[in-house]
Amino acid sequence: PGDRVSIEGVHYGMGQHGFARRSEFELVEASGTSCRYELASSEETGAYPFEFLLAVTHAVEGRAVTVTAAVSNRDTRPMPFGLGFHPAFVWPLPGAAGKAHSVTLDNGAEPALVRLAGGLVMKERLASPFRAGRLVLEPELFAADAMVFPEGAGSGLTYAAEGGPAIHLRWENLPNLALWSKPGAPFVCLEPWHGTAAEQGGSDELAARPYSVVLAPGAEARFAFTAEVLG
Repeated sequence: PGDRVSIEGVHYGMGQHGFARRSEFELVEASGTSCRYELASSEETGAYPFEFLLAVTHAVEGRAVTVTAAVSNRDTRPMPFGLGFHPAFVWPLPGAAGKAHSVTLDNGAEPALVRLAGGLVMKERLASPFRAGRLVLEPELFAADAMVFPEGAGSGLTYAAEGGPAIHLRWENLPNLALWSKPGAPFVCLEPWHGTAAEQGGSDELAARPYSVVLAPGAEARFAFTAEVLG
């Protein structure tokens, strides 16, 4: 709210989706199929007042890419944070123009939907747009910004064109899912997260955000997703 967060009662400036997306990571390891980048606490990350290390690894194996993020608390205090991924996929998929595209949850669920207002999560739970785990994508679904599913989406989905190509996405330690596309843009984002934006009318304390992670001193948390081309 107001492009800021509160941590232990102190306000800090913080833009949408946090500071890591705007930070320069250091390449620390690379091979023919993988690379590892690190972002450590510094003067540039002072808007987040903790000693930490964020390591992100990208690895390719066959027709799949896996992205892993490891967060280490190097501070002496419990460290609240949220982390999520923002992978985008072309829409329509190659060779599938004019065909129906769908997202099908591995667990076949119909998770409740919440919407955003001014970038904040509305508290009202809406009926699920999924039917038996399947949602046919239409541009109109994103006219009111992202579709957020705080819980119940499981840990995997298939994004596919009818009779065409398909991608399977699976994730670990990421209980929230968002679907988003910018109206008129040729992509759709399939976003697994652990931690959402603050609630509309709720607290701006980072630790009070829905699904915020609070990591003990010296502890590490890992998050990952894999996108694999099927067929």
